[in-house]
This record gives sequence, C-alpha cells and structure tokens, in this order.
Amino acid sequence: MTTTTLGTRGRSATAAAEPIAARPRIGALTAEAVFIGRSFRHSVRDVEALLMAVLLPVMLMLMFTWIFGNAIDPSGGYVDYVVPGIILLCAGFGSASTAVSVANDMTTGIIDRFRTMPIRSGAVLTGHVVASLVRNLFATALVIVVGVLVGFRPSATPLEWVGVFGIVALYILAITYLFAAIGLAAGTPEAATGYGFILLFLPYISSAFVPVDTMPEWLQPIAGNQPITPVIETIRALLDGTSVGAEAWWAVGWCLVIIAVAAVWGAALFARKAGRR
Repeated sequence: MTTTTLGTRGRSATAAAEPIAARPRIGALTAEAVFIGRSFRHSVRDVEALLMAVLLPVMLMLMFTWIFGNAIDPSGGYVDYVVPGIILLCAGFGSASTAVSVANDMTTGIIDRFRTMPIRSGAVLTGHVVASLVRNLFATALVIVVGVLVGFRPSATPLEWVGVFGIVALYILAITYLFAAIGLAAGTPEAATGYGFILLFLPYISSAFVPVDTMPEWLQPIAGNQPITPVIETIRALLDGTSVGAEAWWAVGWCLVIIAVAAVWGAALFARKAGRR
C-alpha cells in the first residue's frame, strides 16, 4: 500500500514541485478601454462640472462681446477676434477637472486596489486623458455654435475647419496631460484645484482678448512668446481663412513639448505614488 506525502498545506510533494502559473495579464488596450469607460461614466454623473466647463466660457464670451466688445472694437467685429481665445479658455476649464479627478483617485485608495490587478499602471491616466479630450471637443463645438448665434462669422473652408479641430485637439491633449500630472503632484484634490487654477490665467496674458502690441512693453515679450499665443493665432488664422505662417509650427511644437514633459513627469509621479516600476 502506497501513501502520498503531503506538503505544508495539504498539497502533495509532486504538486508542490510544480511551478505556480504566472498570473495572466490583460490583453492589449483592454485596460485602457475599461478606464476610458470609467472616466466617461464619472463625467456623465458629474453633470455640474460639465455644465460649468461649458457655461463659464460661454458667459465670458457673451460678456466680452456684449459688454466690452463695443468699447474694444466699435465696429462690432470683436466677436470674430475673441472666439479663438474663448475656445482655448473652454478647453482649459474642461481639462482642469482632470487634475481633481486624478488627485481623487490617488487619495481615495482606489489605486491600491488597481495595484493588485494585472494591468498597466498608465491605463488609469489614459482613461482620464481620453475622456477629457472627447468631453472638451464636444464643449468646443458648443462654444462655436453659441459664437455663431451671437454674430461670429468664420470664413474657414472645410479643410481649415479640420485644421482648427486638429489644433484644438492637440492643445487639449497637451493641457490635459499637464493637468493630470498636476493632479498626481498635488497632495489633495483641493490643492490640485489651486495649482490648476494658475494655468487658467495664461490665456489672459496672450493674444486671446487683445492684440499683444496693445499691452505694456514689458509684458509684450511674455505674451508673445508663451505657448498659448501661437495656438490662438493659428486657430484665428484658420477661422478667418488667412495665411497661418510660422505660428502653426510654433503651436504644434509647444503642444508636443508640453505633452512630452507632462507624460514623463506624470509617469514618474504615478510610478512613485502607486508603487509601480
């Protein structure tokens, strides 16, 4: 009669000698798709934040057009000048919520649960960024529609409209990655809101609302050489149907630099805070 030698926890010696199968990883882009869906669901539930991201820029456009517009441009054409700046302002307000969402994820303990799952750590940030991109493109379209209702008359061709949404999408991607990194760097959602609010002032120190050459001389180099000015000038030229010139290259270059810096910074912060290497 033979007996089977049992291991420490009731496993046979033969079974104990067998290697334990590695935990399978989720297929390519599956985790990203899951987290994109998660971020979309959060956006739908947070209706107030979505409404504010659209209503605040629209209110600013109405204020600048109806209250300040005649003082700035008595001919009534100020709305054509200000819409590109309002578009980027809308993108900034919408993307700022990404910093708060990421900070919430990092402080509520949900990341600790994700660490136990066989997923790529970057999928969490990808979900936030992609959802923000789609959400803000939708808000941008609404802002343009409201601009048309109050007198905005663009002369862009269909190809130039594609260029407008391409530049806007690239800018949203850049600013969203930057806000995501800020959310990782912030200790609390409240701190993320404060840090992100600083970036929302940049459009005011640009050609968004007034030409750069009308600003004080000491401020003109800052306003003319910051990242947002070439983006606005590119969008304005495309909507007006005029020559874009070198501004488009500066706009694309600035956006790509911001994406690269924010992606590297965000990846390093996420790896350190989430315990992933």
